[in-house]
Amino acid sequence: MSDSIKHECGIAMVRLLKPLEHYRQTYGTELWGLNKLYLLMEKQHNRGQEGAGLAAVKLRAEPGEEYIFRERAMGTGAIQEVFAAVHRELAAWPKQQPFVGELYMGHLRYSTTGRSGISYTHPFLRRNNWRSRNLALAGNFNLTNVNEVFAHIVARGQHPRHNADTFIILEQLGYLLDSEADRQYRRYKEQGLSGAALNEAIEAHIDLERILREASEIWDGGYVICGLTGSGDMFSLRDPHGIRPAFYYAADDVVAVASERPVLQTAFDIETEQVRELLPGQALIVTKAGEVKPVQIRPTENVRPCSFERIYFSRGSDRDIYRERKELGRLLVDEVLQRVDYDFAHTVFSFIPNTAEVAYMGMMEGLQEWFDRQKCRALLASRETLTEAEISDIMAMRVRTEKLALKDIKLRTFIAEDSSRDDLAAHVYDTTYGTIRPGVDSVVAIDDSIVRGTTLRRSIVHIL
Repeated sequence: MSDSIKHECGIAMVRLLKPLEHYRQTYGTELWGLNKLYLLMEKQHNRGQEGAGLAAVKLRAEPGEEYIFRERAMGTGAIQEVFAAVHRELAAWPKQQPFVGELYMGHLRYSTTGRSGISYTHPFLRRNNWRSRNLALAGNFNLTNVNEVFAHIVARGQHPRHNADTFIILEQLGYLLDSEADRQYRRYKEQGLSGAALNEAIEAHIDLERILREASEIWDGGYVICGLTGSGDMFSLRDPHGIRPAFYYAADDVVAVASERPVLQTAFDIETEQVRELLPGQALIVTKAGEVKPVQIRPTENVRPCSFERIYFSRGSDRDIYRERKELGRLLVDEVLQRVDYDFAHTVFSFIPNTAEVAYMGMMEGLQEWFDRQKCRALLASRETLTEAEISDIMAMRVRTEKLALKDIKLRTFIAEDSSRDDLAAHVYDTTYGTIRPGVDSVVAIDDSIVRGTTLRRSIVHIL
């Protein structure tokens, strides 16, 4: 690879729309929402190789009780570590029931360059004694104008402790959340409310749409930004170019958001049509009261889905991505036939596991269709003189296929340092010996990874 990869992450959100008693009676446990978050995160583990984290908000906590929780961990086993820690907390404090709430947000971090460490692992948390001013933030994003946003909030008088994009967005949104709470405070104070009644009115009328419009006005880049407030509001906002993906599912007792559609289908056992795509520039907002509102925050601009997301990170089990990958393979047929000079007797077709398998299937289907046409023509051209043996020979014409490449080590070598990358790459793949006749056969192997430059040169081409 010649260019550095930035952040490609996974997000997951679950909002329970009914009291916890409903989930105990209907599904047998108050942990139903937490369990669904685990499934959404585990099914997107391909999106997080560096760290993982979750945040939870409890709507009905009493004064003096914790109502917003967070757990984070580093490494490839971060998901399991995070949820193991959560269950240890539950066992240690059964009466307080930490992490048993109505709002959940999970994040999988895949940072291949830049800053690392637990302090850079999402969700980020901004604390305050007022519930409505607490903010948990996570996202799959890369702002291209982070310096401009930084300068904007500094000019406003803020003093961020870090200049990383997530810290800056947290401070920017936090400032606007404070301003919105102040606006509601003045509004209801003038109406004569005070004490708990005033606080309830503020929490019930926080205008997230207003906050997101003002904040995102200066954002440039690809993003899905997700947040929870301590008072129970939730949002997920997608960039106006649709660079980063986001999908959601809404039922009468739950709303869920994820980076990929099939994980929602699997976690909630639903059909493709029941999952909606968050449109470019659109936010999904769920209020404290449970009102679900898809809102257009930014006008859609020249939609440009990220090819890295779609080809490399997205699960091939998604209906549309599966069809696209098959079609990509099918479209190669004419050029491949020309390259091998239509010599099927001396050509072996294969693929590089595992993501290229679907494109390989599409190429095989296209080749088989070409073969079928050739067989029909041969049979029709000599139908009055063909013998049974000749017909058998024509019908026996097939594409030669073998599984030539085997992935021997689960390792993404572009994450490694340059000094060790070549050595690692040489051992990522192995080959099936004895399937090719040296000096006789040609090999056609399809690959669809766009980050495999070093591995392709040092390992795949070499072993083939």
